[in-house]
Amino acid sequence: MAKVKEEVIKMIQKMPEKISIDDIMEELYFRKKVEAGIKELDKGKGISHKEAKKHLKKWLS
Repeated sequence: MAKVKEEVIKMIQKMPEKISIDDIMEELYFRKKVEAGIKELDKGKGISHKEAKKHLKKWLS
């Protein structure tokens, strides 16, 4: 747990001085989702680039 706290402190220290709590929360949420995605990919749960392009094509039509 101490590692997580240290990482969050470092993240906040790297952010601009004029930052809102909402900005901090958004960054934490983004990082959480990226980490979850990487873990899924490591477990083989993912789709190919080609498959992703097909999904995007459908969504953006």
